[in-house]
Amino acid sequence: MPATVISAWPCFVYGIRTIKEHGYSAILVKFTKKLNMEKEKKDQRKRDRFFYREFRLPATEAEKYKVGERIDVNSFSEGETVKIAGTSKGKGFQGVVKRWGFAGSSSTHGHKHDERAPGSIGSSFPEKVFKGLRMAGKMGNKRITVKGLRIIKIDVENNLLAVKGATPGVKNGLLEVRSEKV
Repeated sequence: MPATVISAWPCFVYGIRTIKEHGYSAILVKFTKKLNMEKEKKDQRKRDRFFYREFRLPATEAEKYKVGERIDVNSFSEGETVKIAGTSKGKGFQGVVKRWGFAGSSSTHGHKHDERAPGSIGSSFPEKVFKGLRMAGKMGNKRITVKGLRIIKIDVENNLLAVKGATPGVKNGLLEVRSEKV
């Protein structure tokens, strides 16, 4: 069965937002990514990197957590469906053929160097480029959420999650794994 193995380091709750004080309910989670020890020895200024994330939850769910509480793979169960968010691979500046799937024009009949050009982008009125027009530009490097992924196996000792299917982003990238119930 094709699966993606996710190394899930434990996270810690470092703050709680309540409806009474902040107008909404959420938990604030801190995540530490361990650095390579050889690289850390070369540069003594580097410390462990911390990543912070706020998860909005219903008030009843947010009350269950306490500051300093550890969240790890025990929060999930095998067979549970999750949604995973991450940053997609960045592909740099791309033209309209690769970015939007434009067909381009024929290589004959008066075309010499513009086979991959977008063609006409509008009429003579209102003589401007509308926002959102599909043109060349930066591709990828955006937040993507994949829903409906099922957890196949959980390894509590090594903090590993095996998920059926593909996850967004690059290898060794950071992912946000959430239960679809919440």
